[in-house]
Amino acid sequence: MSSVVEEVRLSLPHIELAAHLFGPEDGLPVIALHGWLDNANSFARLAPKLKGLRIIALDMAGHGHSGHRPNGAGYALWDYAHDVLQVAEQLGWKRFALLGHSLGAIVSLVLAGSLPERVTHLALIDGIIPPTDKGENAAERMGMALQAQLDLREKRKPVYSTLDRAIEARMKGLVAVSREAAELLAQRGLMPVPGGYTWRTDNRLTLPSPLRLTTEQAMAFVQRVSCPAHLVVAADGMLAKHPELLERLPFSREQLPGGHHLHLNDEPGADLVADCFNRFFAVP
Repeated sequence: MSSVVEEVRLSLPHIELAAHLFGPEDGLPVIALHGWLDNANSFARLAPKLKGLRIIALDMAGHGHSGHRPNGAGYALWDYAHDVLQVAEQLGWKRFALLGHSLGAIVSLVLAGSLPERVTHLALIDGIIPPTDKGENAAERMGMALQAQLDLREKRKPVYSTLDRAIEARMKGLVAVSREAAELLAQRGLMPVPGGYTWRTDNRLTLPSPLRLTTEQAMAFVQRVSCPAHLVVAADGMLAKHPELLERLPFSREQLPGGHHLHLNDEPGADLVADCFNRFFAVP
């Protein structure tokens, strides 16, 4: 197990991304993708426990220390998939594994289903297919999203007077996390502003998606995955509430105790996930 982490910046043709590098240079290439409104520190506890892997854990666009997309651009799943491909091209990785949590797991699936020849392993944590909707709701959803873009001009990020208050707010977020997890995410996620601290994340990340796939379209990505795939389901997370979806997946899976951020929330959780994925990757 290696505890050494290296900070890197990647100047892609369209955006600059920040990342952490873990593991031996000759290890199996892995690109790690965090969840919505998180950052590369999502893997700070897990990545050092994974053996024989060369992991680049990205701050995805609009998150952490990475750049924000230009005015007029958005944060669609396929845009993140394009980012990952550009990272692989820059690193010279023709084939690579994907390790994703939540949103990062969804992006990983989209890429592995779109270009299956590029992905060697798919390791997913409490995330799988994109959010879906019925086709007849498409116009209404588009209208809601367009209006939200207009309204965003009036929306201001919250400013917290102290670091501690910002950390406490993250602990009680849409998906609650432990204090230790919130502190790790805050290390890369907060920046000083007049009056205190605010999150670096792009405000546009909170906009509703203008387009959702139907369930049939989303499952098409699952069906095209050709590499070994393993899904960790958090017992108290999001996927455990959808057993009907889990039963449709052709991937191997394992349910582990803990919430949605089980790989980050506490050491036992990180150890359990690491044991699971070390068996999955089984790098000599």
